[in-house]
Amino acid sequence: MDGLNIAETLKGVVEDVVYRNEENDYTVLEISDSDNNLITAVGAIPPTAPGESVVLVGHWSFHKEFGRQFSFVSYEKTLPGDVERILQYLSSRTVKGVGPVTALKIVNRYGADTFDVIENHPDWLVDIPGITAKRAAAISDSFKEQSELRGAMMFFKNYIGVGEVTRVYRRLGASAVGLVTENPYILCGEDFGIPFERADAIAASLGIEKNNPERVLAGLRSVLLGQAVQGGHTCLPKDMLLRGAAELLGIDTAEILSLADRFVAEERLAEYTDGDSILVMLSQTAEAEAFIARRLYEIHNNAPSFSVSDVSSLIEAAEVRSGIKYAAAQREALFRCILGGVTVITGGPGTGKTTIVRALINIFDKIGWRVVLAAPTGRAAKRMSEATSAEAKTVHRMLEMERTVGDGVRFNRNERCPLDERVVIIDEASMLDLALTEALMRAMRRGSRLILIGDADQLPSVGAGNVLFDLIFSGRIETVRLTEIFRQSRESLIVTNAHSINNGDPPVLNATDNDFFFVRRENEREIPAAICELITKRLPRTYGKDITEKIQVITPSKKGYGGVEVLNRELQAAINPPAKFKKEKAAHGTVFREGDRVMQTVNNYEIEWERDGADGLGIFNGDIGVIESINAAEEYMSIRFDDRLVKYDFTLLEELELSYAVTVHKSQGSEYPVVIIPMYSCAPMLLSRNLLYTAVTRARQMVILVGRSDIPARMAHNKREIERYTTLRKRISEW
Repeated sequence: MDGLNIAETLKGVVEDVVYRNEENDYTVLEISDSDNNLITAVGAIPPTAPGESVVLVGHWSFHKEFGRQFSFVSYEKTLPGDVERILQYLSSRTVKGVGPVTALKIVNRYGADTFDVIENHPDWLVDIPGITAKRAAAISDSFKEQSELRGAMMFFKNYIGVGEVTRVYRRLGASAVGLVTENPYILCGEDFGIPFERADAIAASLGIEKNNPERVLAGLRSVLLGQAVQGGHTCLPKDMLLRGAAELLGIDTAEILSLADRFVAEERLAEYTDGDSILVMLSQTAEAEAFIARRLYEIHNNAPSFSVSDVSSLIEAAEVRSGIKYAAAQREALFRCILGGVTVITGGPGTGKTTIVRALINIFDKIGWRVVLAAPTGRAAKRMSEATSAEAKTVHRMLEMERTVGDGVRFNRNERCPLDERVVIIDEASMLDLALTEALMRAMRRGSRLILIGDADQLPSVGAGNVLFDLIFSGRIETVRLTEIFRQSRESLIVTNAHSINNGDPPVLNATDNDFFFVRRENEREIPAAICELITKRLPRTYGKDITEKIQVITPSKKGYGGVEVLNRELQAAINPPAKFKKEKAAHGTVFREGDRVMQTVNNYEIEWERDGADGLGIFNGDIGVIESINAAEEYMSIRFDDRLVKYDFTLLEELELSYAVTVHKSQGSEYPVVIIPMYSCAPMLLSRNLLYTAVTRARQMVILVGRSDIPARMAHNKREIERYTTLRKRISEW
């Protein structure tokens, strides 16, 4: 029956642990069955030692390198009972402080009662030469920890993964099973991040009632967090939240309302009244929005003052040094940045934002104020560095992010240790979400300047919040909107078409001698083939084969003939087809191949990377890399993100997707030499002006639209913007 996924059971004793991956618990075991046959078994299992008895459920398979093996998906473990196996178990150094020599002494003394002595009578171990009272206690503690973890694994094994159980045990310790039995919904908290549905399954197995207050609170939190992920909301209107929770929980809305009011009174949830609407949010979200508004007020009202004549002199001196005569709007922006505490500069491509940043660096340097440049993503920071000839960092690096003992994340720059610089300039500020903005505000020094550079007409941040929009439309933050397109930029059809789109006018599609082109394919089924032909044949013939690496396909949706799913499949086959010398790894319905372009789809603050011999942490949503190698034996692939090399454990592959084509949302903050955008019919909310505008403004040298001729005009005319529920704008406007 080899090769068929028919569930079978394998019982035996662990003889050897051939390989173990500590990150994901993937383990290769040698098992002896009842007939003393030695069998290779592979799967995820917590730390296991020779001598343990196991019952594995899975199926037989054949590995091309290692032959016939048993792949298990579930397990049960028990400690050995006979003296020989007890000695084998202890000799494996599973219990800290016990090696082969000490194991033999203990087993010779206590025989089959060895485990009972270690767990319940550790003081007896002192009778054995070489074991002190302190060492005996340490041996007992280590053994008990293994027993507790084993119990936790058995309790949770039908509900959450091995790695998740380890994380739960690491944070809750010996009380893990008891605490979760008392309230399974603690697993839904930020410490563990386990979905509500899985915690709810544990609760159901324990007989917890549907209207249990902790279940209702977890359901309300789940709806709020789900909307934050899907829609970018930081809060929801109360009636909308109640409807969503009633659908999730399967109980009456009135009952949920009563409990929700109680949770607000207990400060386990928070409410904010905006006119006739009551908005509900997580307490920590309310605290974050209130803190940001308060901190902005402090920066706004504590800015060191300059006279207008002094500022004029500084600007004129900067013009002399740079050889540039600043336009009226640019001078206004410089004035406000120097005089004000918090300033937003917004404008489309070609309106001189970079010139302003260079001037600010120049002016503040003459004043003697240190400046730090930063952007939300590595690519945006790199582009900022290239444009200004000054170092720019990611916001995370500027705030000195690091991993904590509990696998959490903290920023070393905060109220107790603020940034050294007096001036903080953030580019691509439309990408700032609520969480990152809160961390930034906590690190701002009293009397400092905050200058946010961004394009308010682009899509908002991927994460929850609409920070730049809220600041601009609060009416309290100094804002300069740049609209004049400078002469050199007017020569680019990318720039002029971007502004046309933003004004609601269709882009020019009939130019053949500029940097903006249209390839007509009225039949949407032909779009993937047309894009593949452009990338592999037409563009390389005209511009050279090196252009292929400079092209990024950006599309409105994941679905449809021009969507990410279809295009990535077709483009992978065309650009990086299978070959004998290319290793592959299949995961979550995708085949990853050496040479593939991939994208990180969530912020992972904990993953380690190496660059020029130095280590760092963090690969973030939207980062694009190339798979350099795949190591099947050790279960990882090496991926290079620009100049950072990362070893990706196979358990992290759900955070990756192919990126020959990416959605417009995922392209934010990035810039590419050549952008190809499929024009096809998809969800109406995605055929919008700001989505097309964002896609076009990702291109530096060339834009090619491919598809139906009616779609560009439809998108330009559709000013529909999806509302994000937040309280930040209102809180700022109340200064």
